[in-house]
Amino acid sequence: MRIFVLTALVVISAALTISAECRGPKRNLYFFKPLTTILIILLAAIPKYPVPAVYRYLIIAGLVFSLVGDVFLMLPSDKFIQGLLSFLVAHLFYIAAFMFAGAGAVSKWVGVVLLIYGGLMVWRLWPTLGHMKAPVAVYTLAILLMALMAVSWYLKGGREGSYLAAVGAIVFVASDSILAVNRFKGNFRGAQFFILTTYFTAQSLIALST
Repeated sequence: MRIFVLTALVVISAALTISAECRGPKRNLYFFKPLTTILIILLAAIPKYPVPAVYRYLIIAGLVFSLVGDVFLMLPSDKFIQGLLSFLVAHLFYIAAFMFAGAGAVSKWVGVVLLIYGGLMVWRLWPTLGHMKAPVAVYTLAILLMALMAVSWYLKGGREGSYLAAVGAIVFVASDSILAVNRFKGNFRGAQFFILTTYFTAQSLIALST
């Protein structure tokens, strides 16, 4: 029941966040965006599958740094680099969680697919990255490694919940790809809707994997 109620609250808060981002008023964004991530953290704190407690703690740590990143990215002043660093740390916690859960040997074909995708994304964005070339390249490697570890854990026959982590990780890659294109190649219609929808979906799935 607690999981159902929290999941419903996440959906409602996420919808209000997206509405505030796309239609306003902007002040609602400053309340509902961090609230949504806080609710996702609470969702992750509830044991749902027979995973090690350390896995749950690492996921929660990743979500806490994601919350810090959320705050940086929604500030009126441009704090993109601070937000990027916060999410980089979050992904390092997620990587540690998936490794601890039993990812073990990585799937080579998944690694190749992700590397090709990441290479194409960076190549496409490279001319417009400016001084952000190195940070974006490092962050791209981190999120791709996070996705690789999550998918490898599932393909290895991971515990119940590993499929949620795998899907969540892939959706996270999609979300950050949309964000990167929107920021560095120019705004496009509906970008924030797709960014936030995929972002909250990804974080919720990873939280539910605990």
